[in-house]
Amino acid sequence: MPKIVRPQQNDRLLSLIHHMKDIGIRNSFYFFYSSIIILALIVGYFFSYFEYLPFDPEDLNLDYILSPPLTDDHLLGTDYLGRDTFSRLILGIEAYLAPSILAVIIAICFGTLMGIASIFSHKRVTRTLSMVNDSLLAMPKLVLLFLIIAIFDPTIFYIMIVIGISNIPSVAQLLTAKIDLLKERSFIDSAIASGISYHSIILKHILWSNCRVILFSQSAFIMGEAILMEASLSYLGFGVQEPTPSWGNMVQSGSNYLLQGDLWSSTIPAFAIMLVISAFYLLSYTISRVLEKGK
Repeated sequence: MPKIVRPQQNDRLLSLIHHMKDIGIRNSFYFFYSSIIILALIVGYFFSYFEYLPFDPEDLNLDYILSPPLTDDHLLGTDYLGRDTFSRLILGIEAYLAPSILAVIIAICFGTLMGIASIFSHKRVTRTLSMVNDSLLAMPKLVLLFLIIAIFDPTIFYIMIVIGISNIPSVAQLLTAKIDLLKERSFIDSAIASGISYHSIILKHILWSNCRVILFSQSAFIMGEAILMEASLSYLGFGVQEPTPSWGNMVQSGSNYLLQGDLWSSTIPAFAIMLVISAFYLLSYTISRVLEKGK
């Protein structure tokens, strides 16, 4: 006798199907949005590196002070010294893109080493690493950054090194938790017993086959956090200093003229910061959802 599907069950099934379609569409939109923003960021970085800019970012033009967008040849207007906002916006990419990659490399490499050490190291070593992780997590990142800035010069590379170090515990803990799950399934012990080399077990069977979601998603997340930290410190005056443009100090200098009716010189770099940070955060979310679903 054929099974009778009740209307309520049918509605639930259709709702589930529509929900799954929405997830796929949403992930596609997030990935497309993130890809466009990050591609524009990379293109802007190369334009800045080869000095292919519409205006000299340090050229003062007192006839066009605080000009709105689309004034003559100034696509995004000018700042309080008549400097072209679009050129300074492109040049400001240099302030954080390459240094942020340094923060990602530090966090991922050392976090991976600490996570892998939990497999083969002695219990005392594992406990020591856990204490180091807990100590780094307990210290607020901004306090640690201000301490480094007070001791050393407030250069962007010092800042990114500290951001990378402060993100090591999160990467290490995620990898350790994942590896502990693999241990419970006797996956690693079985691989060792079968004669597979430690090099192959670590790189192929653990990091790539089972932990690549963590590594990719955390890389995008740390990149967004590093950009946010740099913009925050530059806004407070502890990051990149004038006349070198940074999106954070562009927001800060433009905010002094908001009460005079000038919105563009501050809101344009702030909007750029919002777009870039949201792109990296959504890329991290999309990577974790899509790769986990594909496993």
